[in-house]
Amino acid sequence: MRPVRTLAEALGAGVLVLDGGLSNQLEAQGCDLSDALWSARLLADGPEQIEAAHRAYVRAGARVLITSSYQATFEGFARRGTGRAEAARLLVRSVELARRAGEGAAGEGTKGGGEGAGAPGEVWVAASVGPYGAMLADGSEYRGRYGLSVAALERFHRPRIEVLAGAAPDVLALETVPDVVEAEALLRAVEGCGVPVWLSYTVEGGRTRAGQDLAEAFAVAAGNDQVVAVGVNCCDPAEAGDAVELAVAVTGKPAVVYPNSGERWDAGARDWRGDMAFDPARAVAWTGAGARLVGGCCRVGPTTIAALADTLAGEGEDTG
Repeated sequence: MRPVRTLAEALGAGVLVLDGGLSNQLEAQGCDLSDALWSARLLADGPEQIEAAHRAYVRAGARVLITSSYQATFEGFARRGTGRAEAARLLVRSVELARRAGEGAAGEGTKGGGEGAGAPGEVWVAASVGPYGAMLADGSEYRGRYGLSVAALERFHRPRIEVLAGAAPDVLALETVPDVVEAEALLRAVEGCGVPVWLSYTVEGGRTRAGQDLAEAFAVAAGNDQVVAVGVNCCDPAEAGDAVELAVAVTGKPAVVYPNSGERWDAGARDWRGDMAFDPARAVAWTGAGARLVGGCCRVGPTTIAALADTLAGEGEDTG
């Protein structure tokens, strides 16, 4: 069952709570994510674990679920011996699992809702389209500048986008984008797919991970009616506020913001370094600056999302 409202309609009514990091919840459930496909491996080997992780976030108050397709690509599956037809089936499954989890968890009774919240249990599905660097599984999404042209990156992304769009998600999440070249390629690749998108950069020091001016990066989405929100994810929470203000000022669109825990990924050691710095109280400033999709990324789990949902509900936002 799809939500009563489109995502764009819901954003016009208030703030929607996103989920948190899928991988950390899967690890908490005892899953081994050491494979190069990361959480996408479980689309084949443990789909019930993915659905359970999604359900945990809906019960915590999330109203938008991001699918497990971030690192799911035809190329990545091929290295594992999975043919194109089966890879396409697994991509579709990622959307189906999130949709089913939203319906099932909503039926169990969840946080959120309230006056103006629309239909009880309304949960939207965002099909994740991760960057080219995610397929490389070497941390390249935190550097960008792969040496590929816009046209080459468009050719890489389009087949996966076509399959995901065909599975009828509510939105495509073009996420953890490290540079403007890939953003331009992604926006070209989604043209004509019939599904709205959000564009979310990963940033550091007030610039894209590739070091480009962030205002210029956001500007590629300005005037594009297919884009329903623009912002940042998988960045230090301290960077989020300024980025939200800039995204709204440059594009005039609602902002999407879902930082990581504040820890940093060490690709060589394949481990996280540093301390947790995600504070749900920061979300009040983010929404005040124009954020309408707010959640967490890596290492932000259901407990933190529940606190975030409570914080936003306390501010009178539409969290349902």
